[in-house]
Amino acid sequence: MDKKSKITMYSTQWCGDCVRSKKVFEKLNVDFTEIDIDFDKDGFEIAKKLQNQNPRIPTIVFEDGSFLVEPSDIELINKISSLKL
Repeated sequence: MDKKSKITMYSTQWCGDCVRSKKVFEKLNVDFTEIDIDFDKDGFEIAKKLQNQNPRIPTIVFEDGSFLVEPSDIELINKISSLKL
């Protein structure tokens, strides 16, 4: 069974919260896919749909279908821990 994480983070290069969330993933050695919504129109539309047409970043979608928007480090760490990644 493939243990690779199926986490997608919708972000931009200029977003400080996105940089912070990436550091959490790196510190915990958790794989994720990053989609820059400044350059990926489909990604922008997905983030927009998840948030009732008002996309905020980062939007992080987990393999269980849940997602977090602009999570604090603690929220993100707790979510990752709950998924046993």
